[in-house]
Amino acid sequence: MKERILVVDDEKSITDLIEVYLKNENYDVIKFYNGHDALECVENENLDLAILDVMLPDINGFSICRKIREKHNFPVIMLTAKDEEIDKITGLTLGADDYITKPFRPLEMVARVKAQLRRFKKYNTASSEKEENVIVFSGLVLDKEKHECILNEKSLVLTPTEFSILWVLASNRGRVVSSEELFSMVWGEKYFTNSNNTVMVHIRHLREKMRDNAEHPKYIKTVWGIGYKIEEK
Repeated sequence: MKERILVVDDEKSITDLIEVYLKNENYDVIKFYNGHDALECVENENLDLAILDVMLPDINGFSICRKIREKHNFPVIMLTAKDEEIDKITGLTLGADDYITKPFRPLEMVARVKAQLRRFKKYNTASSEKEENVIVFSGLVLDKEKHECILNEKSLVLTPTEFSILWVLASNRGRVVSSEELFSMVWGEKYFTNSNNTVMVHIRHLREKMRDNAEHPKYIKTVWGIGYKIEEK
């Protein structure tokens, strides 16, 4: 079956452009020019990914992202205005997996969509490879096949990106994972200077969900100037 992608932007030319490029890649595109119709779609349709513009005439993209994360864990990509760093940070904090800055190159947009869908499939589909699919230690249980995270017997709702970060760190517990390595393994893209901000925001959001104190962490520890690690207990 074709993967279904929701595209929401009040600029018709941008929405139509995204639709053309995604359909060329054999994706099924559902597009809207306002937030209200998009929310109805989220409630009634099965989606594989959403691309949301931050600024919409009725409901902003942040609100739609927040509603999506109440029930769904499929990837969300935010469209932000040029150089609006606060939009990027806000989107990531609310559970978005990536952001694209306007104006953007359509082929880069397609590449980001493919990367997010690959990662989502990887952590939500049973793997036929013989590998460790469940990690258990110190009250933390990660089930890779079910995309399930349980901490101290309580289930945590993690986005695909958050789960990927936690899985990488837990798989390498006792070893420092550099920011560059973490970004490469989770995002599958080349690391740039501003990529560190993306990693930091996701780590902070992950800590909040785990109620892990950044100053005296039980799980995710920051090794300043290098990266992050989870200690072997």
